[in-house]
Amino acid sequence: MVADRETTAQRLLTGSVRRSYDPDVDIDWDAPLVEGKFFAPPKTLSLYGTPMWDRMTHEQRVELSRQQTVNAISVGIWFENILNQLLLRMTYELDPTRQHVHYALTELADECRHMTMFGKLIDRLGEKPYRQGFVLHNLGRILPFTLRGPSVWVAALIGEEIFDAIQRATMHDEELQPLVRQVMSIHVIEEARHIRYAREDTVRRMTTTTWWGREFSRIVAAVGAVLLQTVLARPEMYERAGLDVREARRAARKNPHLKQIRAEGFEKLRSFLDDNGLIGGPSRIFWHVAKVHPDGTQVRLLAN
Repeated sequence: MVADRETTAQRLLTGSVRRSYDPDVDIDWDAPLVEGKFFAPPKTLSLYGTPMWDRMTHEQRVELSRQQTVNAISVGIWFENILNQLLLRMTYELDPTRQHVHYALTELADECRHMTMFGKLIDRLGEKPYRQGFVLHNLGRILPFTLRGPSVWVAALIGEEIFDAIQRATMHDEELQPLVRQVMSIHVIEEARHIRYAREDTVRRMTTTTWWGREFSRIVAAVGAVLLQTVLARPEMYERAGLDVREARRAARKNPHLKQIRAEGFEKLRSFLDDNGLIGGPSRIFWHVAKVHPDGTQVRLLAN
């Protein structure tokens, strides 16, 4: 059972007052980067554990971690921009005196700060953001007009929970760049409230949605998993890191360690979606394509 909308919203609003951050005030952007330290945990890098990784110098590994981090937060900016449009369209239809709407607006403000924070981090790392290609760029224009009901929160969770798993590993690793750890820590703290909000409203909406709404939300979840795999494995990362792009892509595709890391990142969300009837039907084919389970099977995913 989940609390009613107003109770949950009031609790999250109280948490937002007690623990929110302003990246312009709470982060020392002038602090120097530490020479030789990674920007992401080595075990989360796409080439970790491969023969190619064994041949790479420490400097090449650090640079790959820089590029993978910049790519991930570039995707985060793209996703949070879409989410903000969804939140605005949702609140436009609702009673502005309700706590539920107030928290949606609070989350929107959080996401604006997060996009600013990520943009400042990319600039501080001396990089340029990775841009989405024609298809995904224009998909981002369309989604705010097409997602409705539980599919809104399913899309939100696909983006929020997978990044959350990666960032939790980053924020606790004292061997990483302090600036990156601080950014990830702020994001994890504030995203925890967003995930709670999205999860509980997903459960509520699934009790009243139509069969069509359920199937559409299933497709959104499964396609979102495939898209996330694609954008997090962008070949331009290897090019910018000065690596052989063809060899790096081949090594990453065959890397069993990477499959394990992805599976762990997806596991909590997968279980939640499964428990709420959001995995099954025609969407199963996309979960099969995503291959987020380390042995190539989908455990319960294909059973429904």
